[in-house]
Amino acid sequence: MIVLKATQDKVLAVLQSVAGIVERRHTLPILANVLIRKTGEQVQLTTSDLEIQIRTTADLGGDAGNFSTTVGARKLIDILRTMPADQTVSLESSQGKLLLKGGKSRFTLTSLPAEDFPLVQEAPSFGPVFSVPQKTLKALLAQVSFAMAVHDIRYYLNGILFVAEGKQLSLVATDGHRLAFASATLDVEVPRQEVILPRKTVLELQRLLSDAEGAIEMQFASNQAKFAFGGMEFVTKLVEGKFPDYNRVIPKNHKNAVILGRAPLLASLQRTAILTSEKFKGVRLNIEPGTLRVASNNAEQEEAVDELDIDYGGDTIEIGFNVTYLIDALANMDQEIVKLELQDANSSALVTNPEDAHFKYVVMPMRI
Repeated sequence: MIVLKATQDKVLAVLQSVAGIVERRHTLPILANVLIRKTGEQVQLTTSDLEIQIRTTADLGGDAGNFSTTVGARKLIDILRTMPADQTVSLESSQGKLLLKGGKSRFTLTSLPAEDFPLVQEAPSFGPVFSVPQKTLKALLAQVSFAMAVHDIRYYLNGILFVAEGKQLSLVATDGHRLAFASATLDVEVPRQEVILPRKTVLELQRLLSDAEGAIEMQFASNQAKFAFGGMEFVTKLVEGKFPDYNRVIPKNHKNAVILGRAPLLASLQRTAILTSEKFKGVRLNIEPGTLRVASNNAEQEEAVDELDIDYGGDTIEIGFNVTYLIDALANMDQEIVKLELQDANSSALVTNPEDAHFKYVVMPMRI
């Protein structure tokens, strides 16, 4: 039976959309495979790592009929990548193996039975469905994901907090040294729901979401989240645990504020970062009426100093920061102007966009 027959670019695009979560090495060999299920004309592809499951359906030609099998996902992608984009490729099943043909090339691949593929058990009850445009969620994820922790013992920090309430969807990420908050308005009112999406899920969503028109539908259960967009269905386990109270972390009423161009500040920080030491990424910010001075030094007695003219008439403040934390935030903002709010050398700073109250970034100072 010919399971599918289409051009290389079409087959590869569908396969790549589900294969991001497939690990090359796994305790269960079948999890390195993609589940291919043919029903009539439609081909359904499913991948899983036991915690996340991605499924998509496409019309990829081939014989009509019912058939299911599993085959190595990465191997299939690696082979397809070596073929011309406009070449017609076919996948046939014969005697328990799969035959991939394209032009004068043919590859015989072993398969494992579809019934052995461990599908993720979906939660019995999900909350109400709500949706936002794909590009909105993609933008929100970009604004906060860099602040997620990596392999933190406080496992609830290795992900992003999603809070849906009323007509607002808020995303929050923190690694304990900095915190990023971004929000967007929903079309419908939803009851309060709060879930923590794992880091791997966040990175996969960022890879799959597009800037094209089209919405992403979301549903949350107590231990799972479900997303549907662009013909794909994405189910993921949630991180259990209590996320820190982000409202208490975001400073209010800081008395000193500097408004300046994002690009000049970013460039200044990137220049001075060159002379910070590898382990100790500290820069000093000296803020005084009319001037912002950025300085760094390292163990070799080298020093960098950079000055920016600013419109400022507040207190004189000298404060130290991990320069990477500031660069990350500025590089992921797309506005031209930023506002830096400060209290004193020992209080966290608040970075916002004066034109948009939906983004807030808090960074702790460091002693230098």
